[in-house]
Amino acid sequence: MEFSMEKTIETLERTPKVLQSMMENASEDWTAKNEGGDTWNAYDVVGHLIHGEKTDWIPRAEIILSNGKEKIFKPFDRFAQFENSKGKTLLQLLEEFKTLRAVNIKMLSSKQIKQEQLSLKGQHPALGEVTLSQLLATWVVHDLDHIAQISRIMAKQYKDEVGPWGEHLRVLK
Repeated sequence: MEFSMEKTIETLERTPKVLQSMMENASEDWTAKNEGGDTWNAYDVVGHLIHGEKTDWIPRAEIILSNGKEKIFKPFDRFAQFENSKGKTLLQLLEEFKTLRAVNIKMLSSKQIKQEQLSLKGQHPALGEVTLSQLLATWVVHDLDHIAQISRIMAKQYKDEVGPWGEHLRVLK
């Protein structure tokens, strides 16, 4: 499928609803457990998504769309949620994410990005040169990746309980 602003916004708008539907009022048995070791739980993932809403997608799009010569992105702290989410409930995080995403969708829509602007470039600190369409497509796939991650984390809470069906459930592998 070719990149489309309409399809991008269509998916980005749905993510907060999907997450709320999956986790709102869910017990901590589902949302506070991880996959072991240094892996994240559902709460951590939502905190990570919030940090991205504040510091990643729109700020980087604005850098690409700016008239400046140096279009270098600031590094993204993939672990900032551990400090930023302290003292907040999952419900508070879900609400914050929903609010931030609505603001960012409005901001993105207001830019009225033209087809020729999608090939404008910025400089990622680790990946090098990236286009605006790549950034926006990554935003969508990043959302979907974390939705899948949360589904996997939650599914693994019943890994032993499914018995022999486990070999047929890819989410548990």
